[in-house]
Amino acid sequence: MSTAAPGFPFRLVATDLDGTLLRSDDTVSARTRDALAAATAAGAAHIVVTGRAVPWTRHILDELGYDGLAVCGQGAQVYHAGEHRLLTSVTLDRQQARLAVEKIETETGPLALAASRDGLDGEVLLGPGYRPVGERLPAVTGTDPDELWAEPLNKLYIQRPGLDDDVLADAARRIAGDLVSVVMAGEGIVELLPLGLSKARGLAIAARRLGRSATTTIAFGDMPNDIPMFAWAAHGVAMADAHPELLAVADEVTESNDADGIAVVLERLLAGL
Repeated sequence: MSTAAPGFPFRLVATDLDGTLLRSDDTVSARTRDALAAATAAGAAHIVVTGRAVPWTRHILDELGYDGLAVCGQGAQVYHAGEHRLLTSVTLDRQQARLAVEKIETETGPLALAASRDGLDGEVLLGPGYRPVGERLPAVTGTDPDELWAEPLNKLYIQRPGLDDDVLADAARRIAGDLVSVVMAGEGIVELLPLGLSKARGLAIAARRLGRSATTTIAFGDMPNDIPMFAWAAHGVAMADAHPELLAVADEVTESNDADGIAVVLERLLAGL
């Protein structure tokens, strides 16, 4: 087990992916790569913690040459990137999720749904009326609503045309928060998760595998789904253009993802060595 160099305050660097580690063009800058490499050389393991399930994350990690652990699916999956192996997986109780959808619809009206199927190769199936978010993320369009529930899921995406994402997430949490966990993970991305699941839960599992703890973890993020991770970590750093709810609980605000916000903080910490 490695030990941090004297003066380096963190032994685990947890980074969200979209809007945080990745720039707008889905790349990681040389500056950020160098800062993370220097932090790793100082003894601080780097771990990616993303809302994306493994099938939507795997190719990015491969392109980055990332071979460590990754927490995917909002904490549902712990994935070994180097071995292309799923270490842990939590699935959504489909009966509870269907009941949650029915309860939410009594207030919001009909929802458009998409289902993220469990596993290394699980597809994202778009139900009738669901608007895809981001052209770069592959999905399959279905025509039969019952298909959404046919296989084990790690999460369910919900949309209600004309309803603000935050309003929809708040309503879903208020109406069905005893059945599922609800997060707003980005524009047009409101998700129903296994009850009690969060990025913090998945990160805690992965951290134990690495011999790290919350007390020496620094976390970077940009959306409300990063709030539990900030609560778990010793120090939470929000990107400059982060969601207001995350900015409100952050210990520090850095530059945006396109301005190498992660590198800005790590370089300052490393300069003290």
